[in-house]
Amino acid sequence: MPVIGVTGGIGSGKTAVTDRFASHGIDIVDADVVARVIMEPGRPALEAVKAHFGEDVLLEDGSLNRARLRQVVFANPDQRRWLEALTHPLIAEEIQQRLGSATPPYVIFASPLLTETAQSAFCDEIIVVDVPESVQLNRTMQRDSNDQAQVERIMAAQASREQRLQMADRVIDNSGTLEQLYQQVDALNASLRAQYAESGQ
Repeated sequence: MPVIGVTGGIGSGKTAVTDRFASHGIDIVDADVVARVIMEPGRPALEAVKAHFGEDVLLEDGSLNRARLRQVVFANPDQRRWLEALTHPLIAEEIQQRLGSATPPYVIFASPLLTETAQSAFCDEIIVVDVPESVQLNRTMQRDSNDQAQVERIMAAQASREQRLQMADRVIDNSGTLEQLYQQVDALNASLRAQYAESGQ
């Protein structure tokens, strides 16, 4: 099954892109969704996080306080590395299972970390959702109610815009309207369906 990676920096519009692909009947495996699943209450990863960081990173119902954990790990690179060492192997295992059960003609694998991790090895092609960094910053601040310094730390921890574009097989420009974004996704879906039908994959 052909795996098409979709990536982009925070606030670039990856979810709008994958939602549009899904509307065409394409299966979506989203690394962010998988990352939430492995941290559900009762799962070993959440127990390890609680033991390491303390009750401070939990909500009252015992689930993960993502905003609090994000603040902790992006303020301390050593803590971020500890968290990644715990979660990345578990996320990779879950991703492989989900990709393996997807249906033709191709599957979308969405991840903000395709260019920073070995996740790119899952992909036959990579689509980068691209916007100027100023747009990333403004959209994320509005969406998540984070201050500018927090968003800039997250952006600094991700691959740069240039690094992502170097890995891109195809680029979606999301600096325009939602309608313009949808037109690009619709055209890409038609192109990918034709490509993989012809190749017999």
